[in-house]
Amino acid sequence: MKVSGIVCEYNPFHNGHLYHIRKTRENGCTHIVAVMSGNFVQRGGVAVIDKLERARLAVHSGADLVIELPVQYCLTSAENFAAGAVYLLDSLGVVDEISFGSECGDTQQLVKAMDIVDKASITHLEEIKSIMEKGYTYPRALNSVVNGYDPESASIIAEPNNTLAVEYLRALKRFGSDIKPFTVKRKSVRHDGDETADGFASASNLREMIGQGVSVGEFTTAEWAEAIKNASSKGETASLSRLERVILYKLRSSTVEDIEQICDVGQGLEHRIYGARMAGSIDELLFTVKTKRYTMARIRRIMLALLIGITKEDMEQLPPYGRILAFNERGREILARAKDKAKIPFASSIAKLSQLSDTAERFAELEIRASDIYGLALDTITSAEKDYRAKIMIDLE
Repeated sequence: MKVSGIVCEYNPFHNGHLYHIRKTRENGCTHIVAVMSGNFVQRGGVAVIDKLERARLAVHSGADLVIELPVQYCLTSAENFAAGAVYLLDSLGVVDEISFGSECGDTQQLVKAMDIVDKASITHLEEIKSIMEKGYTYPRALNSVVNGYDPESASIIAEPNNTLAVEYLRALKRFGSDIKPFTVKRKSVRHDGDETADGFASASNLREMIGQGVSVGEFTTAEWAEAIKNASSKGETASLSRLERVILYKLRSSTVEDIEQICDVGQGLEHRIYGARMAGSIDELLFTVKTKRYTMARIRRIMLALLIGITKEDMEQLPPYGRILAFNERGREILARAKDKAKIPFASSIAKLSQLSDTAERFAELEIRASDIYGLALDTITSAEKDYRAKIMIDLE
């Protein structure tokens, strides 16, 4: 039994994900546990279809066990996103490797880049700060410093999937994990690219197609294509634009002090956001706040974190539990093996998980609120407290 962990969003699942799972199996993996973003995703948006449906489909597409990444770890930097996911995989106690995509496709190169990034972030901190004071993002400043003494590593961390891969490696090192890294070279199309090739398309391209009512069947599995079609016909696809009024209301009714407490807000950004409170649309808000230092994705994440109420204090706690969203027979084998090895509880009921501790109660509170808000982003609004009534997918056939 070899258990591999995959960190994913499947927003939506496409042929690139299917290729990744196949390559992971070919590397000797017998069981796959996926840590998946819930209803909000790291680019600062809403998932195109509900997390429970995505979890169900993930199990039908090659995953065996799906665990939810808490919402505060979805709406944050790549560093924290990776840390939350790796912590859950490590805490399960039975995961042998973490499998992830990358542009370079070379684990040793990524490990080397990780070591250099770790060193640079400490020994060249003042230089990084100096570059940031000129208006550049931390990743851009870090890349500039690394390029000064290792151009190869700088070129590696300039690519989005490589950057996230390095953060997975840093998280493994941080937690002293025995999980081994394995990478699959990204195939055919760029991350967030709008081109298609040989049946491959990026998730962002597929979301555009879905929004335009275009079939995505060529680029995903038949089951995913049918599920997306059905969700669209029932008004069960989500769009960030449907949250425009509530986001603007939340900003207009917030103080500078309220904004300053939100995770990822720093260096006086709260004043810039507060100054944009009279914007008449999300686009106007984003373009008013955006600078070279603050990317669109970061601003979107901050606005959603403000709406949900995710604070800096919420990012000081690692996940106190793992919430199970779906599993099959092999997934049950993973859970059975983890029964006496897991470092934190793993269960499906968020009501029961919330009773474990004050921290667990807070994590559950944010997750339930996030799902309630997500219901407003759907074409057909859903009722509140849906997370309490959620039925996970168990496929033991």
